[in-house]
Amino acid sequence: MTDLARFSINQMTVKQLSLPDLVDACRELGVPGVGLWREPVQAYGVEAAAKLVRDAGLAVTTLCRGGFLTAIDPGERAAALADNRRAVDEAAVLGTDTLVLVSGGLPAGSKDLRGARERIADALSELGPYAERHGVRLAIEPLHPMFASDRCVVSTLTQALDLAERFPAHQVGVTVDTYHVWWDDQAPAQIARAGAQGRIHTFQLADWTTPLPEGVLNGRGQIGDGAIDMREWKGYVEAAGYTGAIEVELFNEALWARDGREVLTETATRFTQHAA
Repeated sequence: MTDLARFSINQMTVKQLSLPDLVDACRELGVPGVGLWREPVQAYGVEAAAKLVRDAGLAVTTLCRGGFLTAIDPGERAAALADNRRAVDEAAVLGTDTLVLVSGGLPAGSKDLRGARERIADALSELGPYAERHGVRLAIEPLHPMFASDRCVVSTLTQALDLAERFPAHQVGVTVDTYHVWWDDQAPAQIARAGAQGRIHTFQLADWTTPLPEGVLNGRGQIGDGAIDMREWKGYVEAAGYTGAIEVELFNEALWARDGREVLTETATRFTQHAA
């Protein structure tokens, strides 16, 4: 298969594959990169996973995920910071320079979005220097506003950059994910803003298909199946100077129910058709 030089498969897209099976399938197809998730990596063993991927010649493009930094309770905040430091450690062992952050939703009973975002900034003031010491960058991922209450109070690239700009670009940047930003007519300008500062730390693809499933979390469509023009968004990040990997991250029950190698092959094909 051609035109896969910048393609990376996020592990969640084919979560039905074990890590060894994913690595083997990537090697067979010529997929050069993988974005890994902490839970399956921890289950396999972080050091063992790093060796497995390294021996296969695969690049780890990102580690997902850190974040959930909005707690008010001091004990919960301390636990979240400790977990994010562990995530940085894991990213360093795996050989990726990018830890994706999903910032966290509103604490139970709270309606204070601004306060929640300030607590994220407070956490980044501790985590940014720690990540830098380990050769890791933090990439704030804005999620679609439908997730603001429970998963991520950072809903736009504007909000993500307003947070990131308080810190050096080599410490804190952003994730540009088509699924979460395609609706926002300010996003192209914010991508240019991020690129001018060297803050586009990763670029992810997923399509928007409707109707969304109940619970909405697993509604990410296979690229090419929905409303998003992938080449248009690729053009925005490239015009902003981004030359890195392009990672396809899909949460989709129908895809998970299929053979994982078949899904990986289909996703690589769709990438060449819609984004290469």
